[in-house]
Amino acid sequence: MSTTIDTLRFATAGSVDDGKSTLVGRLLHDSKSVLTDQLEAVEHASRNRGKDAPDLALLTDGLRAEREQGITIDVAYRYFATPRRRFILADTPGHVQYTRNMVTGASTAELTVVLVDARNGVVEQTRRHAAVAALLRVPHVVLAVNKMDLVGYRQAEFDRIVEDFAGHAAELGLPSFTPIPVSALVGDNVVDRSAHMDWYQGPALLEFLENVPVAGDPADAPARFPVQYVIRDGEVRHYAGQLVSGSLRVGDRVTVHPSGETSEITAIDVLGTAVRAAYAPQSIGVRLADQRDVSRGDMITAGADAPALTQDVHAAVCHLADHPLRVGDRVLLKHTTRTVKAIVKHLGDADTLSANDLGRITLRTAEPLALDDYATSRRTGAFILIDPADGATLTAGMADLRGLDS
Repeated sequence: MSTTIDTLRFATAGSVDDGKSTLVGRLLHDSKSVLTDQLEAVEHASRNRGKDAPDLALLTDGLRAEREQGITIDVAYRYFATPRRRFILADTPGHVQYTRNMVTGASTAELTVVLVDARNGVVEQTRRHAAVAALLRVPHVVLAVNKMDLVGYRQAEFDRIVEDFAGHAAELGLPSFTPIPVSALVGDNVVDRSAHMDWYQGPALLEFLENVPVAGDPADAPARFPVQYVIRDGEVRHYAGQLVSGSLRVGDRVTVHPSGETSEITAIDVLGTAVRAAYAPQSIGVRLADQRDVSRGDMITAGADAPALTQDVHAAVCHLADHPLRVGDRVLLKHTTRTVKAIVKHLGDADTLSANDLGRITLRTAEPLALDDYATSRRTGAFILIDPADGATLTAGMADLRGLDS
């Protein structure tokens, strides 16, 4: 019987002073994921600050600027494991000016922990964090109501916050969330169940993280193979890249997008070894039966579930650049390995998007794109906009095919 354990990628988000760094530190500390020398360094730094107990937030605020300001600025990735599961934690900033950093950290997460201070309840940044989770279609959301010790562990305070958050979640289209009352400072319901809240019968945070279902195997999704390189060996062409979803087999009938030409797979190799089948997310080489005009940026698919081919792109976006994006701007759109020219036609109800703004966009591309809805595939439904003048990343986009007219 296999002893392989799976991996959960999750992100954290919280407003200033909600205690997110302390929560992450407590999670690492109480799950025994902190090395002895790390803990000794934290204990020493805490004593120098006049604290009687270790300040677990110091385990996570690693940058000097973060330590000096007492805030989280950049996305930091933490790796830890329990006997049940491995974890990749994206510790993201909570400040509004770092929304783009949260988008980066949460973009590949299967779960987001949104932290709320029990004394303050749902604030503007909480709503923004929920909006990002909804925008990125994060499959699971945990509402961690922190500092329950400072409100006397009262159920009424917890219930009030959960009800408030539920209203905003419904407006944003978040299908569900799991509320957990915690005290990161004391350790209530972080790794171990709390003895102070007998009215709460749910799991501690780590228990939930260990048992929440992870996303299905990408090999079970429709086959999507963006061509990255064309390798010529005499008269034979091999198409190389990463199979981002699904599987391909020798003998499969495939379609090349955007041309629509069809062919049959005659050979597949993985790391130079011939195989009969390949599965996402393997990097592979493919040979087709016919000499088709296939270039970098083309998408090879198999089966009837083909992506939408369109030049009109409707999407939810987060603007990343410091200078604004305006209606009429000419940009480059990069989708998987394909880069095409595009023009910004609409920006929802706005004329411009500034740094960290969330919004909606309609683009017209110079060439067709083989797009999936982001809700169906976060790999082939995502794209970025690039400044054609200097190559800087402007905007992160999540395709919404429901906005297409056809």
